[in-house]
Amino acid sequence: MAPADSALHIEVAYSPAPRQVQTRVLTLPAGSTVTDALRASGWLEMHAQSLPSLRLGVWGRVLPPDTALREGDRVELYRPLTVDPKEARRLRYRKQQRRSVP
Repeated sequence: MAPADSALHIEVAYSPAPRQVQTRVLTLPAGSTVTDALRASGWLEMHAQSLPSLRLGVWGRVLPPDTALREGDRVELYRPLTVDPKEARRLRYRKQQRRSVP
């Protein structure tokens, strides 16, 4: 039986749409990378995406795919933005202003 420290317990998270989050908990060998976690999750094939086209990170920090993982890491796949965040904030502000006008 392998020692307990030879395995990493990590989580992979993906949000296919706003307010929807899919997660998978994986056990990987020590020394695994972000790429290894994505391949083990099966999401690359499921969502028909290629690794070079993805933005990836660990705990909200964008990192390269060859980054080594540590126990308890959360690997995140970032989908492309459909609206510039500054523009979205302006639109929300204008909408709020219209509601407050009697």
